[in-house]
Amino acid sequence: MRRVLNCGWKQLEFEVADNKLISHPQTPNPLADPSAAVRAALEQPYEYPALRLALTPDDCIAVVLDEQLPRLVELLVPVLEHLREAGVAPEATTLLCTPSSSPQSWIDELPDDFQDVRVEITDPDDRKRLAYLATTNRGDRLYLNRTLVEADQIVALSGLRYDPLLGYSGAEGALFPAFADRETLERLSLDLHLEPPGDEAWPTRRAAVETAWLLGAPFYIQAIESQGDGIAQVIAGSVQASREGRRQLDACWRHAMAHPADLVVAGMSGDTTRHTLAAMAAALACAARVVRTGGRIVLLTEAEPKLGNEMELIRSFDDPQQLYQRLRGDIRPDTLFALQWSSAASQANINLMSGLPDDTVEELFATPLREPREVQRLLDCGDSCIFLPDAHKMLAVLE
Repeated sequence: MRRVLNCGWKQLEFEVADNKLISHPQTPNPLADPSAAVRAALEQPYEYPALRLALTPDDCIAVVLDEQLPRLVELLVPVLEHLREAGVAPEATTLLCTPSSSPQSWIDELPDDFQDVRVEITDPDDRKRLAYLATTNRGDRLYLNRTLVEADQIVALSGLRYDPLLGYSGAEGALFPAFADRETLERLSLDLHLEPPGDEAWPTRRAAVETAWLLGAPFYIQAIESQGDGIAQVIAGSVQASREGRRQLDACWRHAMAHPADLVVAGMSGDTTRHTLAAMAAALACAARVVRTGGRIVLLTEAEPKLGNEMELIRSFDDPQQLYQRLRGDIRPDTLFALQWSSAASQANINLMSGLPDDTVEELFATPLREPREVQRLLDCGDSCIFLPDAHKMLAVLE
């Protein structure tokens, strides 16, 4: 049986015997016109009136923007057009972003009509740019970005993904804790999880839901990514849309396997500049849930991600099990990559086909691969296999 797995911009083909293949989940196809999907979602939200009906020309709007979204400008422009059609002037709209190491090149792509829209990067350390919102049921005092708190209407344009802190990102999770003060960010960053999210909301997500309620009635525009760099679905609305978005994300990207495989082949497709070490570690963590203990994971990407300080932590350990044991009791954002990677390497042997040098791959507790035929040899030798397309977006679990 011929199987195709996307690796970066390439399509790789493999031959697998029918009796060896446990699963090869399908991934959602991209929408032909994401802008049209956003316009439709704004006019007909999920169990909610159209956004423009809640606006007046005097309103100040805070648009929370997820800069990790692919095709960001195509998704944002319909939102800005909708606000303008409701009589809201561009200068009364602020695009709120979280701090990022990436240049905001998307700003230059906005049409001239929206050059007066303000762009603000939140600063969790600047008390003057924070405002007290309320005290939570737990007795925590909430300090959030001042523009967010003082806005007449909040619109969150965000990706809906699986998240180690919130379980599900997007909607309420796009607002909190992302726009909180430094103390809150540091306190909640210790509540990261490696296990998959379930029916019960994780503590940070419950806090995000309460915070959104305290902020009033935020309007959510949630984009679910497709394979590659596309958008599969757009769901807009308020609280009900948040729940529906999580259901749709699971329908697109959550896949249950009957039993683990000896070999899991995980792909990462699309723009390789988006395939960071963190994304690669997420793909390995996904594969590790469905590989047999002592089995093998093959990760396929053309990426050559930049290596940061996290590599020094990995280089200080010769054994992935030792590193995993060192980190598992104290999960932090700056060590999450190393924890996920070492956890997968402790569970299975890792082979990596990427743009990284061989010696770097070996430092990552992996064996380098250079050609698809090397993957084919591993498939020929294994007794069972699972293919995971875009494993960094997927949630693979055992039934």
